[in-house]
Amino acid sequence: MATRMASGEAARPSDDPLVAAWLDALAHQRRLSGATLANYRHALEQLRRLSGARRLDQLDTHQLRRHAAQLRAQGLSPRTIALTLSAWRGLYRWLARHRGLARNPMAGLRAPKAPRTLPKALSPEAAARLLEIVADKAGAGAPPDELRDQAMFELLYSSGLRLAELVSLDVGAGALDLRAGEVTVTGKGRKTRTVPVGSLARDALARWLAARAQLANADERALFVGARGGRIAPGVVQLRLRRRGQRRGVNAKVHPHVLRHSFASHVLQSSQDLRAVQEMLGHASISTTQVYTHLDFQALAKVYDAAHPRAKKK
Repeated sequence: MATRMASGEAARPSDDPLVAAWLDALAHQRRLSGATLANYRHALEQLRRLSGARRLDQLDTHQLRRHAAQLRAQGLSPRTIALTLSAWRGLYRWLARHRGLARNPMAGLRAPKAPRTLPKALSPEAAARLLEIVADKAGAGAPPDELRDQAMFELLYSSGLRLAELVSLDVGAGALDLRAGEVTVTGKGRKTRTVPVGSLARDALARWLAARAQLANADERALFVGARGGRIAPGVVQLRLRRRGQRRGVNAKVHPHVLRHSFASHVLQSSQDLRAVQEMLGHASISTTQVYTHLDFQALAKVYDAAHPRAKKK
């Protein structure tokens, strides 16, 4: 079992052999993404801080319930608490199955119910305004960083990619096929999927590829690169997209996941094909994709309220 810590000694979860073994199993057996592993590690750091010198495999349900209450007292949202408790639950389930823990202390410990929030999507008009090529700034002869931005944002919206999937794309690896109009990405759980790339995104990507050598280091494999010639950082993509949204007068807070939500919502509104949208988004469960049917209903409800003579009281 885990080595006992000296009283009052602080430790990171990676210092605990059991926690390190669980995170290693998640990385190599379940093949979770680096971002997900980082979230789990952070959740266990919180548990370690709350439990002090106590070993995690010796905490009981009463102590864990008190720690969950402490999270609420810190002002964390119900959703954040639910995600944190999910990580704790995963650890103790693994300890019970693989390390002989007699009783799972997280059994029966529930997170506070969080209100279900719908993903925010741009209207088709707002998306068009965001991606419009203004005064040839992202056309032929534009600066390479403008060409890159146009290609990135068009691809996010055209194919519904996650930010991590976008920045991990490489050139010359068969991931992007402009002739076939498709891109292959590796998403959550290391699952690979191939999704279509629209004509406007293909045009933007072709212009960027023609100018990429002006920014990229000679041996850089990344499709999208930053100012120093290496793989572009996710934070840079977020910043550039937010600034473009502000310049274009898009009132909504614009970030890469908004373009993914907009892709899903707009395709579903046009096609009504939930299974196809699920496959293109790379959702493991169709219940995750079904949230976009609520977005579609909201749009219909607004039309009804505006058009039906008896929709509202006079």
